[in-house]
Amino acid sequence: MGKTTVAIVGRPNVGKSTLFNKLAGERVSIVEDTPGVTRDRIYYDTVWNGKTLTVIDTGGIEPKTDSVILEKMRDQAEIAIRTADVIVFMCDVHAGVTADDREIALMLQKSGKPVVLAVNKIDTVGALPLEYYEFYELGFDDDPIPLSSVHGTGTGDLLDRVLELAPPDDTPDVEDDSIKVAVIGKPNAGKSSIVNKILGEDRMIVSDIAGTTRDAIDSPLENEFGKYTLIDTAGLRRQSKVLDRIEKFSVLRAKAAVERADVCLIMIDAEEGITEQDEKIAGLAHEAGKASIIVVNKWDLIEKENSTVKQFTDKIRTALSYMPYAPIIFVSAKTGQRVVKLFEHINYVNEQASLRISTGMLNDVLTDATSRVQPPTDKGKRLKIYYITQTSVKPPEFVIFVNDAELFHFSYQRYIENCLRETFGFNGTPIKIIVRQRGDSEK
Repeated sequence: MGKTTVAIVGRPNVGKSTLFNKLAGERVSIVEDTPGVTRDRIYYDTVWNGKTLTVIDTGGIEPKTDSVILEKMRDQAEIAIRTADVIVFMCDVHAGVTADDREIALMLQKSGKPVVLAVNKIDTVGALPLEYYEFYELGFDDDPIPLSSVHGTGTGDLLDRVLELAPPDDTPDVEDDSIKVAVIGKPNAGKSSIVNKILGEDRMIVSDIAGTTRDAIDSPLENEFGKYTLIDTAGLRRQSKVLDRIEKFSVLRAKAAVERADVCLIMIDAEEGITEQDEKIAGLAHEAGKASIIVVNKWDLIEKENSTVKQFTDKIRTALSYMPYAPIIFVSAKTGQRVVKLFEHINYVNEQASLRISTGMLNDVLTDATSRVQPPTDKGKRLKIYYITQTSVKPPEFVIFVNDAELFHFSYQRYIENCLRETFGFNGTPIKIIVRQRGDSEK
């Protein structure tokens, strides 16, 4: 494995996400005073004493609850516990030992996994408060670790204990060579459902309550098509509706997920059709230069005639006129219809975004293009295109050297781009063209 997996569990609001963020060194989990804010388990890799730890932040465990969301959070925490090599059980010194703490302790002891008990919110230096000693009654073998997740005190002792309890592993870490796939779209478009269908487990909380998935969550996957990391993002709402801080964090997280993805799956709800919000979400992937696939979900719920696919495709092409390169696939996360086909598309668009073309071949295409359609003129001055070269991939980026950048109108740039696509493909990926005037060293 090369990594030790550590799950942080406990009741809501004992400071799990604060500790997680302290270990990660950045704000990865959403932290709010509202119980139940961290709804899904979040993964993050950190290094301690030369060892890599994959830390999982979980939703708070409510042993007995009538709330659908809280019940599903408990299920998620139980999955995290089964996944973990070591469990950090966090309690709150101010609350003392609660009935829920006792039930969670019993659940952890039954799991048979090594457990580190951490008593949080001990912010004083020196003698421990008397309340700290109550936690011995939970029946764990080792002394509880006094902790302040806000200030970071005690985290070193905590991680040392985790490493002591971690199973030995001599396998060296390998560099992640998976294709990163961000699943983006409006709330309830079926993002988590499609990830769950692919993974074959309830990895994400799925309910009819919009905005259930609030963080971007990574799930590694290897199958006959290759290695992938699926990034399920919070549903993106209209900015005007993003009123509370939690939603704002989620939108930022989704944007960050797009940034680190190789390929974006843009989920569209077939029942709703393509909306203005879908256009904005797709625009995030386009502007970030990401290879993209438009995934129309819930296709099983649509009554179909001979022209249904064509009509839907035409509407998408009209609405997303800025990304004609993106393939469209019609799926059903519920029935699994065409879901496996996604991998062929993901591999293909990722390869297309990684294409590198030699300068000689590019200039052959450029010469042919300019002979077929003459470059534009303005006030008697004609655009001269000297040469083209590719400077990067993902997205493919080209620098074209000309005599006068102002003469290189957008329409002619589009024509050159289309010629490049006709010859080399670049299907599923945006293309970036940078125009430089001769002697101009700036991009």
